Amino acid sequence: MMRIGFVYDLREDYRAKGYTDEQVAEFDTGETVAEIAAALGHQHCEVVRVGCGQALAARLVAGERFDLVFSIAEGLKGRSREAQVPALCELFDQPYAFSDPLTMAATLDKGVAKRIVRDAGIATAPFAMIERPEEAYGLSLAMPAFVKPVAEGTGKGCEVASKVFSEDELAQATVGLTARFGQPVIVESFLPGREFTVGVLGTGTAAKVIATMEIVLPAGADLGVYSYATKEACESRVIYRLATDDEAMRAADAALAAHRVLGCRDAARFDFRSDAKGQPHFLEANPIAGLHPTHSDLPMLTEFSGRSYDWLIGRILASAAARYGLAFPSAPQAKLSSVA
Repeated sequence: MMRIGFVYDLREDYRAKGYTDEQVAEFDTGETVAEIAAALGHQHCEVVRVGCGQALAARLVAGERFDLVFSIAEGLKGRSREAQVPALCELFDQPYAFSDPLTMAATLDKGVAKRIVRDAGIATAPFAMIERPEEAYGLSLAMPAFVKPVAEGTGKGCEVASKVFSEDELAQATVGLTARFGQPVIVESFLPGREFTVGVLGTGTAAKVIATMEIVLPAGADLGVYSYATKEACESRVIYRLATDDEAMRAADAALAAHRVLGCRDAARFDFRSDAKGQPHFLEANPIAGLHPTHSDLPMLTEFSGRSYDWLIGRILASAAARYGLAFPSAPQAKLSSVA
């Protein structure tokens, strides 16, 4: 039986310390943690609920080891916070699932990720990084533009005011976002086309696309912005549908290329938005995508592919175990090569 150290940031723990709902938006609920733990158990694994990265550090320092660490911890502070648990695992020679520290840090910084995929020939909208409102002038970016914090997830900082139509509006948005999140913002030419998210499983040449999903907002809703508020209430505000047409397939091909060039491992999710001509453009990569069984995109994509939540967790574990040459005791599963 494989012994799994399950690492996570629980929203309730941080709320008890005085953090706001927005500050803990990327963290997981008790329900999500319980569902993942159950799915790990269904893979014939012994699941040890470790908790946050600091709790893992204490266990590793004390000499405890696991066959594999399965971490969905986002970290609390710093531009490289998603890299903290992977770096800790590497420091103690502890096998772990998902991407390594370099990939985690590079993908959290949206500007760094866009430069990497752009240099690999993957389309991404023109962009600039700014820290002060005076930098909003003379950027040579087409308006409207979209502005958001450079190193946040879960749509934090994405709102109706993020879509700006002039340099003055961009300067004003920059003031608000930098004060609120304490980091630079990234501003991109707004893409008016369809929005897709793509799920990928595996590592390197073994990586495969699970499915591609289109995100459809009601007509006129939030100026077409897939905002933080909309994501939090997605069950009532958003239509998610499987996308298999040529445009969606181009997004899937680009996602697989991005997965490989960014060095993502085991599982990741990629967001794209198309331009007026129907060409999908890379928005961002999510190497530790949400895993709530019904609320998160990667499990939704798995369901669209005709597979179960347990299958998804099993394939992530199998991919991670294979990288370390570990025997994986799960019940027989569909081969990853069968993923469309």
